[in-house]
Amino acid sequence: MKIFNTMTRKKEEFIPITPNKVGIYVCGATVYNYFHIGNARPMVVFDTLRRYFEYKGYEVTYVQNFTDIDDKMIRRANEEGITVKELGDKYINEFFVDSTSLNVKKASVHPRATEHIDEIIALISGLVEKGIAYQAGNDVYYDVTKFSGYGKLCGQNLEDLDLGNRIDVDDIKRNPMDFALWKGKKEGEPYWESPWGEGRPGWHIECSAMSMKYLGESFDIHAGGQDLIFPHHENEIAQSEGCTGHVFAKYWMHNGFINVDNQKMSKSLGNFFTMREISEHYDSEVARLFLLSVQYRNPINFSDKIMEDNKNALERLYNSKRLLKDYIGDKTAEGDVSAQWAEKLNGFRATFEEKMDDDLNTADAISVMFDLVREINIAVAGNMPIADAKAAYGLLMELAGVLGILYKEDAEISEDDEITALIEERTQARKSKNWARADEIRDILKEKGIVLEDTPQGVRWKRA
Repeated sequence: MKIFNTMTRKKEEFIPITPNKVGIYVCGATVYNYFHIGNARPMVVFDTLRRYFEYKGYEVTYVQNFTDIDDKMIRRANEEGITVKELGDKYINEFFVDSTSLNVKKASVHPRATEHIDEIIALISGLVEKGIAYQAGNDVYYDVTKFSGYGKLCGQNLEDLDLGNRIDVDDIKRNPMDFALWKGKKEGEPYWESPWGEGRPGWHIECSAMSMKYLGESFDIHAGGQDLIFPHHENEIAQSEGCTGHVFAKYWMHNGFINVDNQKMSKSLGNFFTMREISEHYDSEVARLFLLSVQYRNPINFSDKIMEDNKNALERLYNSKRLLKDYIGDKTAEGDVSAQWAEKLNGFRATFEEKMDDDLNTADAISVMFDLVREINIAVAGNMPIADAKAAYGLLMELAGVLGILYKEDAEISEDDEITALIEERTQARKSKNWARADEIRDILKEKGIVLEDTPQGVRWKRA
């Protein structure tokens, strides 16, 4: 398998540090709100990477953190009149609701920053002892001039790096590029005791501390969105390698951005959608297929038309799954799989693996799935032997499992179809001013746990 390594800016053969084992760290959510479609992309992409490694027989340790203390969380908790911990607990629970709907497997470990303060303090202490970090007032900063490799991930020298909006310029720093490892306590903020006084960790240090705790000082893959390359991942490298003297992560993987109707997604443009909002219009499995429909390093465009296309594509795959299941029924296979059909299936498997081995090219792997179902549909129409049908079903579901799709049973699919049909009937009833029937349908859906919201863009629905 070849992976495009952001550090070297080229595809490299994947060779794990420990044979047959893979350690992966993926930067997770800051839990102050529902996660949006941009957050969902790395979750789905790297969940698929994990699934593929497992499919290939690797033992995978997959770590994805929760940032549960930072400025945004403190502000949001104050707005809601709750503690930061209560806010974190709330949105971690909501995170799992949405990630489960996307069929994202739980990580081997989901560490929280606030539960690893001891590890964070130990790492900062090591950097201070080495003279790489320094205390200024009640804060502790990393001195970027003490790490010769600073800028190697983003491919720029220290002198050339643009301070931009994400670099805090502070008079107490030795260098404007220095970043906070520990922040002294401010009035009304959560805090912990430390050698430098009461305070809380900076953002970057938590990922270094938690990844090294669960994966070791050097591990295989560190992943996240392109927006994290600088400064977050650059700072993680400086902290970790500055402390240990070892290569932090062997491979760095970063997914591309999501545009909405060919415009950059942003709150200011009003095209910023949470997964919870999207799931009111489209099944989350459709969203998963959409997020895998473009090779992960490329930008991907979100629009209603594209989502409808993916909805129809998913239905084609499910139709073939149902066709095979109905054809097989409770029939007993007589004899072995035919040599001709076994050769065809092996060819589809080999091509699928070839695409996935090429830097996780899920877009082309999905195309292989459609080639497979086309052959299946033709073979079923030609009364294929039951042994061949069972082998085809096994391969279809095995490859679908790698992509994390086609996991629903017919009862679940039928229920969603019924809901969609009732909503459409209610819409027509309202157009005809048949208010009694419209209200009746709303009550039927309410009994099923479905909440409707009438908006200028149409009816939205969600499960209560």
